[in-house]
Amino acid sequence: MNNVTKQQFKRVWFITGASRGLGALIAQAALADGNAVVAAGRKVDAIVERLGESPALLPVALDVTDEAQAKAAVAAAVEKFGRIDVLVNNAGFGLLAAVEESSDADVRRMYDTNVFGLLNVTRAVLPVMRKQRSGHVINMSSIGGYRAGAGFGVYSSTKFAVEGITESLRAELAPLGIHATVVEPGYFRTDFLDASSLVVGKDIIDDYDDTSGKVRRFAVGMNHNQPGDPEKLATALVTLADAQTPPLRLPLGTDTLKAIADKNAYVTAETQTWKALSQSTDFAV
Repeated sequence: MNNVTKQQFKRVWFITGASRGLGALIAQAALADGNAVVAAGRKVDAIVERLGESPALLPVALDVTDEAQAKAAVAAAVEKFGRIDVLVNNAGFGLLAAVEESSDADVRRMYDTNVFGLLNVTRAVLPVMRKQRSGHVINMSSIGGYRAGAGFGVYSSTKFAVEGITESLRAELAPLGIHATVVEPGYFRTDFLDASSLVVGKDIIDDYDDTSGKVRRFAVGMNHNQPGDPEKLATALVTLADAQTPPLRLPLGTDTLKAIADKNAYVTAETQTWKALSQSTDFAV
């Protein structure tokens, strides 16, 4: 029996972590733009409470760490709308701790969601996009995915992984008509710095008070005072999905732009300083 919705939508979006925060705002912006949205999250009731009910909306239960759930959610999306045009891998959370302060349990749980969960969903969606020979994979990274710093080392490592995965996806999928973009938001005024989205390491080491400790204190003051407007971020993703030639990387926020410029300058200067030693390791010609 064919239950595919006949109504025409601009595109069909599949968004993870869509019950709150940026995920919910992105879903709202996509719906307002005339798209259908498959809103995925751990609790369907929370999705419906936040986004309401609409023929253009399909809430689906999804714990991204469960590969079987990812496949089931994608199957439900295709049954309902017939295709998936935009995948937004948004589900994830942060860990604020020095590398040594980061517990094995916290690190593994974060990797399970931020990296392995993203891969679960991506592997489930790509067969649909390959069959279509079209689509756009949008992976949410962070300012910390381009430049790591004290206190966010392990979290940044998960986003570095997302950056590398996306670079490879772009190369692998471009010949198939599928785009891949990694989005790098700076500090946006969401609940990311709340306990609901950010785990703070419990094993505090005094020697790191001037580094990761300072960042912990900074996060308390920055919470809900971030410079970025999350509604503008959501609108920016709709603009990204409309682009005929989308970028590999999309930094969002002036703080991210500065972080990228500062890191690029640092890498250029350091590479030049150590250039002679770097060049000395080839076989003699």
